Amino acid sequence: MANNLDELNGRRHFDYIVIGCGGVGSGALYWLSRRAGENVLGLEKFRLGHVNGGSQDVSRIIRLAYPSNDYFKLTPDTFTAWAEVERESGYQLVYKPGSLNIAEKGVGGARLEFYARSMTEMGVPYERLDNKQLMARFPQFTVGPEYLALFQKDAGLVDAAAGNSLHVQLAQGRGAKVIDNCPVNRLSRASSGLIEVSTPKGIFTCKKVVVTAGAWINHVISSIGCHVPVYVSEENVTFFGSPHVKEFTRDKFPVFIYHQNGPDIYGLPVHGITGTKIGIDAGGPITTGDTRTWTPDPVRLKKITELCQKILPKFLGPVIETKVCLYTMTPDRHFLIDTAEKAGFSDVIVCCGAGHAYKFASLLGKILSEMAVDGKTQYDISAFRWDREALTNPNFKPLFTHGNEESPTSKL
Repeated sequence: MANNLDELNGRRHFDYIVIGCGGVGSGALYWLSRRAGENVLGLEKFRLGHVNGGSQDVSRIIRLAYPSNDYFKLTPDTFTAWAEVERESGYQLVYKPGSLNIAEKGVGGARLEFYARSMTEMGVPYERLDNKQLMARFPQFTVGPEYLALFQKDAGLVDAAAGNSLHVQLAQGRGAKVIDNCPVNRLSRASSGLIEVSTPKGIFTCKKVVVTAGAWINHVISSIGCHVPVYVSEENVTFFGSPHVKEFTRDKFPVFIYHQNGPDIYGLPVHGITGTKIGIDAGGPITTGDTRTWTPDPVRLKKITELCQKILPKFLGPVIETKVCLYTMTPDRHFLIDTAEKAGFSDVIVCCGAGHAYKFASLLGKILSEMAVDGKTQYDISAFRWDREALTNPNFKPLFTHGNEESPTSKL
C-alpha cells in the first residue's frame, strides 16, 4: 500500500530516496529501512505491484549455478537475503525443488559444459544425468540418448510478487514512505549540496538517491549527464493448464533451463497460478518502456509448444495466460552497480539488473543500501562497474546469452 502526500505532512526531505520500487528497488527500500527507518522514501512511476516492468509475476528461478564466477560469489548470499525477509515476515518466498540444465549433444552441449565447469570450479555439487537417469529421476521427460542434463539440488523458485510486496510492507513498518504513480522528471544538485528529485507531486531532497528504474533508467539519470547503453526487450512467459498438474507441483518437478542454438528456454513448476510456466530468455524484439506492446507473440508460443511436445508433452495444456514483460539489458548482459561519480554525482547510485536480477533482488537491495549508508559494500561487485568495455565502447557487440560467445538475436 502506497502512502499519499497528505501522510507526509508536508515533509520533503529524506536521507535516502529510492527511484523505482520493483524487485531491486523494493529490496533497496527494505534494507535501507533497516538502517534508516523513517528517513527513507520510495518513488514509483506506476502503481505498486504494476505489470509494466520486469519484476512482476508469481515465480522466478533462483539458483547457485551461473556460468560466471562474478555471480557465483554472490549466489549463496541471495538465499541468505531472502531468508531474512522470510524470517521477519513469517512468509515463505523460496522453494527448492532443484534445477536442471538440459541440452542435446552437439546443439546446446557446449553451453551445458560451461555451466558444469563453473560449478566444478566453485565447488557447487551437481549430478550428471544421461537420458535414462533423467527420465528415472523425472519421468515427466521423454528424451532420447542424444540428451544430457545437470541436476543441482539447491535451487528452485522465489515468489516475485510476494517478495516485492513484503519488501515494501516491512519497510513501511519501520516508517519508510512510498509514493506510487509518481514518475521522476529529473535529478539535480540543490544549492545546499543535496540531491533534488523533481516529480509531478513536488520536489524532494535527499543525501543519497538509488536509481532502480528498469526500462526508464535513462529517463532518470540523463538529467545529470549520464547514460547507460541498455536494450529493452519485450518478453513473453506462458502458463499452460496441464491436465497432469499433479506431476508438476513443486515437490515433483524442478525448474529447468534448456540450452539450444539461440536463446535458452526455461520452465518452472506450478506455483501461484495453477499452470506450468515456460518462456524464452531474451528472445523478444527490442522496444522501449513507453512504446512496447502488450501482445503475446504467437511465434514464440509455437517454439515453446514444439519443445514441450518433443521432450515434455505432459507439461502442455490449454493456455491459461501469456504475460508480457520487459528485460532491460546492458550490452554484455551483466549488472551495473555503481555511482554516477563520473558525472559529479557520487551520491547517485545506479543499478541495472540486466534482465536476470530477480533472484538477486533482495541481496542487490542490501548491497545498494550499504553503498548508500556506508559508501561501500562488503560484497565483491567489481565486475559490475560503469567503466567496463561493454558500457564505454559504442561498438561493443551485444551478447545476451550467458555461456555463449555469440549474440542469440539478430533483432539489434
